[in-house]
Amino acid sequence: MFTSPCVSVVVAALLLVGVTADTPASCLYSDVQGSWTFYEGERNLDNTATCDSFDAVQTVTVDLTYPNIATDQFGNVGTWTLIYNQGFEVTVNGRSYFAFSYYTSDNGTVTSICDRTFNGWSHDVTQRHWSCYYGVKNSPVSKKTHEDPFAAKPQLMAQIVDVLQETRLVTEINKSQKLWKAKVYDKFVGMTREELINMAGGKSTWLAERPGPAPVTAELKRRASYLPRQWDWRDVDGVNYVSPVRNQGNCGSCFAFSAAGMLEARIRIQTNSTQQPVFSPQDVVSCSPLDQGCSGGFAYLVAGRYGKDYGLVEESCSPYVGSNTECSTNVTCTRHYSSAYEFIGGYYGGCNEVLMQEALIQNGPLSVDFMVYDDFRAYTSGVYKHVESTTRSDFNPLVSVSHSVLLVGYGVDEASGEKYWIVKNSWGGDWGDAGYFKILRGTNECGIESIAFQATPIPA
Repeated sequence: MFTSPCVSVVVAALLLVGVTADTPASCLYSDVQGSWTFYEGERNLDNTATCDSFDAVQTVTVDLTYPNIATDQFGNVGTWTLIYNQGFEVTVNGRSYFAFSYYTSDNGTVTSICDRTFNGWSHDVTQRHWSCYYGVKNSPVSKKTHEDPFAAKPQLMAQIVDVLQETRLVTEINKSQKLWKAKVYDKFVGMTREELINMAGGKSTWLAERPGPAPVTAELKRRASYLPRQWDWRDVDGVNYVSPVRNQGNCGSCFAFSAAGMLEARIRIQTNSTQQPVFSPQDVVSCSPLDQGCSGGFAYLVAGRYGKDYGLVEESCSPYVGSNTECSTNVTCTRHYSSAYEFIGGYYGGCNEVLMQEALIQNGPLSVDFMVYDDFRAYTSGVYKHVESTTRSDFNPLVSVSHSVLLVGYGVDEASGEKYWIVKNSWGGDWGDAGYFKILRGTNECGIESIAFQATPIPA
């Protein structure tokens, strides 16, 4: 029998203490691509498995090759994808495997060990025969060490945003360009830098590097010529298929709101608005083993893997409180599941503007990520383009934080001729244009065309 040397402190903590851990691993495509051996336990578990320790009884060898091809030792061909820079997912020969990449942390120094994983989960594609496993790459990868800036600068994180600072920022934005307008929001004044970072995605996504958009081929350009000039799921023949804007507060739960909003809208589309559920982000924050709660997470894992393996509940089953609480979801509530999920383009790194437009029109709103800079929080109207401040504050001096939002449409600004995306935020209806914003389209502004994701919900 094989004995697992890899006891997942992270996974155990996620399940036992209410999802408060961080995952600062930084493993790139080149680190993961190659041949792996998966050490797997008995296939007699279910989705309550914690996988903090187990005995491995069998191995599976999988070659992960460009761009997303997975081939096992028997020659069966499947797919794989990175989950940002923090883990990867493989589906081959009727089984699906997911685990976070391994790392250690010591006094603010993080070491990414990208040729192994923490203990993760495996099951067949029908969500049966669960098991625990861990992966070891068959060729070593050099360890990478970096300093965790959030641990290194606690005084900076505790600094308070003042009204004078916000006023200077807004004045500079409005003087320097005409595409969009900014204003001072009272609710941001008095917040700490850490609270603003949580609101903009959370600490766990700070190293999530984004690939550039995939090339737009001649065939894609031809298909793009047939797309409508504009689209908005809030008004399709007079019908609004998008659920109401919500407010995540200063919890880094945007990923849960983005994922929930996508599933809510798609169920409305699938049922001609006869079903209009509103799902619980708090259930995800407090109960999911696949995210870091108010420290952040990824919509792909919420609407995708969590939606397929565990299911989402409606808001009344676990009302939103915006903090890391113990899991207290009403166990009698019905769970709503996803049947399929994918990055646009088929894998992490395969996305571009045209593929996003096609998926948006054909299937419904998409979860997208982009980089939040300090000027973005002052947005009130127009087509957003990041303004590089010459007198910028100390907010976000460390990293560009990832924020997950919901793409609901696109269009062209009549005055400027600029193409834009229409996006639903989760900062409340008193922010931006009734909770929405427009952002430049076709230029990968702030990385918004690098990563888009969709899932297919199963209506009740």
